[in-house]
Amino acid sequence: MIRVAIIGASGYTGVESIEIILRHPGAELTYLTALESECGHAEDVFGRLKGRCDMQIEPLDFDKLTGLADAALCCLPHKVSMGFVPKLLDAGLKVIDFSADYRLKDISVYEKFYDVKHTDTANLENAVYGLPELFREQIKGADLIANPGCYPTGAILAIAPLLKEGLIETDSIIVNAVTGASGAGKNPSSKFHFPNMNENLFAYGVGSHRHMPEMEQIAGEIAGSKVRILFQPHAGPFDRGILSTVYCQPKEKVASEQLSQLYQNFYAGEAFVQICSNTPAVKDVAGTNYCHIFVTCVKGKIVSFSAIDNLVKGASGQAIQNMNIVFGLEETLGLK
Repeated sequence: MIRVAIIGASGYTGVESIEIILRHPGAELTYLTALESECGHAEDVFGRLKGRCDMQIEPLDFDKLTGLADAALCCLPHKVSMGFVPKLLDAGLKVIDFSADYRLKDISVYEKFYDVKHTDTANLENAVYGLPELFREQIKGADLIANPGCYPTGAILAIAPLLKEGLIETDSIIVNAVTGASGAGKNPSSKFHFPNMNENLFAYGVGSHRHMPEMEQIAGEIAGSKVRILFQPHAGPFDRGILSTVYCQPKEKVASEQLSQLYQNFYAGEAFVQICSNTPAVKDVAGTNYCHIFVTCVKGKIVSFSAIDNLVKGASGQAIQNMNIVFGLEETLGLK
């Protein structure tokens, strides 16, 4: 039985992780932590846990943590996480980190997009990018997993077969994606306040979203060459989910049927990627760890659509999928 500590349990990804571990047959919650102002009994902090999680969310005490857990799901914000991860590793835990602090291998890119100096370059070198469908072998037995961003998860899964087979031009990929209100996290802001979100749709982060360099880095690793991606996120009036539409220029003419077969073959045996016969929808994947993909040709362009739940496959579910792989468990435990 894997003993799991959740660091930052009071946020959206924290409670989503609690929910999954509660139904996981091979793991148990042993420690829940948060800022002192957000602590309390789990069912008081999250009413949905009433009668289901008889634990306290408390301030992190590393002395107490040592020997209490085998794995830490580090649900802390960007810039904050790298101050805690080294101590978690020193305590002998396997760490799945939800922040961007260990995703970008080029420190200068990280520091530019996150506007902070990276303070844990030693562990950054050893971190493994946790997109199981593409990096499963590296994930096995790793000590530190950089859990992917939600937008990159949907976008990369949508185009990985095209990149791997060298079928598309890599200097003109466009990713257009829409997320729900939970994509902004638990802390409120004016843009994501209900009167602005309700019956509204807007673009944000034009040319500057932090997930763009992450997409380019991972896409480049798959393609084996530099990849340029224009990423434009939007926010819509729904709770959870991401719908991504990716536009690519094929190197040679290709039929929709060939693309569908390519994707079926590429993701054969993958438990959480399903190739669809029509465009996916966020409601079809809400609350699940699945990614639905549809690919076709339109006016000489390849268009690939993907839908994921940003809090599950885009965060907590993928983290637990990674945890299962790290500890040699069946990958789908707690997630189906």
